Amino acid sequence: MEYSSKSITVIGAGLAGCEAAWQVAKLGARVTLVEMKPRKMTPAHRSPLMAELVCSNSLRSADVTNAVGLLKEEMRCLGSLIIEAADNTAVPAGSALAVDREAFSSYITDKIRSHPAITVVEREAEGPSEGINIIATGPLTSGAMADYIKTILGRRELYFFDAVAPIIDGETIDYTKVFAASRYGRGGGDDYLNCPMTREEYDAFYDALISARVAELHDFDAEAQAQASLNVFSGCMPIEVMARRGRDTLLFGPMKPVGLIDPRTGREAHAIVQLRRENKSGTMYNIVGFQTHLAFPEQKRVFSMIPGLEKAEFLRYGVIHRNTYIDSPGFLTPFYSVVGNDDLYFAGQITGVEGYVESAASGLVAGINAARHLFGRLDIDFTERTVCGAMAHYVATGGAGSFVPMNANFGIVEPLGYKVKGGKRAKNAALAERSLAQIDEIIKTAFD
Repeated sequence: MEYSSKSITVIGAGLAGCEAAWQVAKLGARVTLVEMKPRKMTPAHRSPLMAELVCSNSLRSADVTNAVGLLKEEMRCLGSLIIEAADNTAVPAGSALAVDREAFSSYITDKIRSHPAITVVEREAEGPSEGINIIATGPLTSGAMADYIKTILGRRELYFFDAVAPIIDGETIDYTKVFAASRYGRGGGDDYLNCPMTREEYDAFYDALISARVAELHDFDAEAQAQASLNVFSGCMPIEVMARRGRDTLLFGPMKPVGLIDPRTGREAHAIVQLRRENKSGTMYNIVGFQTHLAFPEQKRVFSMIPGLEKAEFLRYGVIHRNTYIDSPGFLTPFYSVVGNDDLYFAGQITGVEGYVESAASGLVAGINAARHLFGRLDIDFTERTVCGAMAHYVATGGAGSFVPMNANFGIVEPLGYKVKGGKRAKNAALAERSLAQIDEIIKTAFD
């Protein structure tokens, strides 16, 4: 293949950066891939290889009726380097796609370094180079680059700690046990779903909460928290920490019942847990005020004690950890370019996508569109009918509340608009069929 003399700079050789560089090169442009490893390492990294998997070797479900499984299939269809590497270095993991970490990173590093159109430069970037740039520096972005990003954000924020409450699948709420209402009838009058608790239910929940196991901190999280202390979370204190201040503390905080009359009893409950819509369609709900550092299995066990959430499925669990990400809605487009600056793209967890596969997918979309922009072609909108497109639109527009990082899930995908017999798995299969048809159509029409 003959490559153009035109080039794009990609900053960061994690999963998103490697995927972006690969897609740019596939479309005929040259790439300068800037990576500070091994000259400078973050506290999270141990290997000089690219696309290092830090926390897990699992890329999660391989089933297309699961959103992340479908996302992997979309990427596979689009020629993803990350998914190619995963398929070639997979280890037995049941219905999940797990990899040999070192083999996975070695495969990607070899592919990138041997590609004739990709030049790897080992240095710390303090900002973009001339021309088109894709910044994919990840959740542990170095100080110099973080300073640059803050200068272009204006009034927006660059977050250094991720402290968010769990998000649940709206279809899995038991609506016979909850009621819609706003405190004192404010707003629309029914803006929240309310889960009422009796004294007995609250006491059982409280005892389970304060005795639940917290998640282990990674070394780089522990170091950051030791420097700043948990007081950094004073505006979003973990609910389990708040609970330890006294049995009734939560009744004056996130579980206060005042101003909410249960229509079935005609009075206030002993305690209330509120659920707030995370998107307009109501497919996702945030458990209000439940920022937490509990281990994921403990969140499932304890929060399922809340009336109405006994069978709730968690689209994302609450987390508190070191995470650099930008306030992307209104700042990034659904193509991952900066609004008002078509020469600057972002990719990876810094955009607000969460997870290895999601990060790589954002690099894929950013790389394709950056290359198309370089050659004067229109951006590709993967649309909210695909998982990769739905993530890009979520990043560009956000949910109903404040913006928080998000994993791939069907809650952000455009609903089918019709009922499917056979339950949730059948509905997800229909969503997957529609998504892959959309990807096939994009391949046929946009990659001529």
